[in-house]
Amino acid sequence: MDKRILLVDDDRDFLEQNRSLLEARGYRVACCSDPDEALHALRRERADLVVTDLMMKTLDSGFSLAKAIKSEPDLSAIPVILVTAVASQRGFDFNPRTREELAAMHADAFFDKPIAPAALIAKVEELLA
Repeated sequence: MDKRILLVDDDRDFLEQNRSLLEARGYRVACCSDPDEALHALRRERADLVVTDLMMKTLDSGFSLAKAIKSEPDLSAIPVILVTAVASQRGFDFNPRTREELAAMHADAFFDKPIAPAALIAKVEELLA
């Protein structure tokens, strides 16, 4: 398989759980806890897919990272999955209702945390097919 996935989240538990899940499926996984670091890492060694948290340093860190990825010609084809616990933690609803809303987020998929492992794997496999 040899597909490379970059996980971006400031929650170490999320990174470790999902690294293990994805590596068990045969993916190579790199982790970053900072969105700026993640963008630099992508420029150095391109990933096939990015899974990023929404809120890290700032409320919109994930949105900013996704927008940066999609706006760089060398990176724009990389699928981005946005994940967030903002609904459960703060009561905000960012769930995109249409493809247009998802596109406005510069994302290819969106999940609320906690993510069911089977749902994440299914979406990763779909986006990398």
